[in-house]
Formats: sequence, structure tokens, C-alpha cells
Amino acid sequence: MSFYAAFGTVLLLLAITAPISLAFGFGGAMAARSAIAPLRWFGKLYIALVRGVPDIAFFLFFVIALDQGIEYLRHKIKCPDWDAPVRQGSDFLVCQAAKMPLGNSPQWVHEYYGFALAVVTFAIVFGAFAASVLYGAMKAVPRGQIETAEAYGMTSRQTFWRITVPQMWVYALPGLGNLWMVLIKATPLLFLLGVEDIVYWATELGASKTARFSDYPHPDWKMYYFLGLLVFYLAFTRLSEIVLANITRRLSTGQATAGGEALRKAKAAG
Repeated sequence: MSFYAAFGTVLLLLAITAPISLAFGFGGAMAARSAIAPLRWFGKLYIALVRGVPDIAFFLFFVIALDQGIEYLRHKIKCPDWDAPVRQGSDFLVCQAAKMPLGNSPQWVHEYYGFALAVVTFAIVFGAFAASVLYGAMKAVPRGQIETAEAYGMTSRQTFWRITVPQMWVYALPGLGNLWMVLIKATPLLFLLGVEDIVYWATELGASKTARFSDYPHPDWKMYYFLGLLVFYLAFTRLSEIVLANITRRLSTGQATAGGEALRKAKAAG
């Protein structure tokens, strides 16, 4: 049952991470095109830094850094009289009251904490890629439409929210669709972050005579478990392709793009 529930964990991660990543990306794209120089530098640095680091390295480093950062702040607040150094060689030692989560916390707290760290890490990584896509989509909106809005007396803010944002999605959707596919394929990284996802359970249940399931009735069926995961991911990505194609068709209707022109010709021919 834990193996079946792990599919829900993966879907929950996608459901939470996708909108948060999009919000990070939108904020990063707005920062990168800001007229305020420090904000613009921050936006471009965020995009370049996260995109330039291999995903697996960022995942493994950031989760440890974030976890230790939280514990360090709690240590300073809850244990001000602690006189021993926190960093002792390769060990990171804080008082028991600063541990996250606490050692006497129930198991579900540990699992939810690990899942929350995974969500934040996924959102930051894929938010940077989304920011790059949205930044390019904002620049792809025809300049003539921006100038027309300005000629009608719209302010820069009105032009951005009424002209640029509504029309940028048709240019951003191909890139965001590819990013969604990459996000789906990246969910097995939960296994590396200590979350008991479908890869973890496929490894545990599929192996023969593991320490945890020594009396499990079947021999080494790991190949069949991972074959099931293969079918699941292929089916899910295919469903995603269908949904994305329908969204693209809706957004392209009436737009002065190659997709919009193809829809006009098909409608005229029909």
C-alpha cells in the first residue's frame, strides 16, 4: 500500500511544485527585465546561477544547506548559551531543541519536513528555467502592440498587465511544456532526497529478501516494478502532451503566430 501511495506523493509534488515554480519564474522574469539595476542583476544572476549548475548537484547541496541553515538559526535563538562550535570538522552539531524536526517528533513530521524541503528545492530549480522561458516570451510580444498601447495613453504598468502578460503565454507555452516534461522526469530525484517515493518502494519491494522485507513472498522482481514505473511515466507524459496541445490550440486562436495562422487556414478550408 505504501508503494501505491507513493504514486500520490509524486502527483502531489507535481501539483504543488508546478504553480510555485511558475510563480518563481514569473518573479524572476519580471526582475530580469526591471528598470532597477540591482533587481535586474538579481533576476539575471538567479537565472544564470541555477541553470548553470547540474540539477543533481544543486538538489543535493541545497537541501543540506537549507536544512542546516534552518537548524543554525533555531540554534542561535533557542540555545544562546551554547559555547561549543557548531561546525566541528565535517560534523554539524546543534542543540537538541534546534533540530528540525525534533528527535521525538512522530514519523509523519519527518516525512512532511523532507517533502517540504524537496518542494522548495524543485521550485527554485525549475523556477529559474521558467524565468528564462517567460523572459524570452515577454520579449517576443510584437513591439507594434506595445507602441499602440502607449499611443492610446496606457502607462507602462497597464501595458505590461493588459498587453504583454496576456499575449506572452502563447510564446511561452512550448518552453513551459518542455519544462513540465522535464519536471515529471525529475521526480525520481525524491529518492535521493530521502523521500519514500515510487523509486524507493520499487527498489525495496522488488529486491529479493531485503532486510526490511525478508519474508516477502516473491523473488527478485525489481525489473517488473521498474517496468511498471516506465509505463506510468510514459502514460503520464502522453496525457500531458494531449493537454498541452489543447491549451496551445486555444491560446493560438486569433494570434498572429504560426500556430494561429495554421488554425485560420484549417478553419477556412473546413
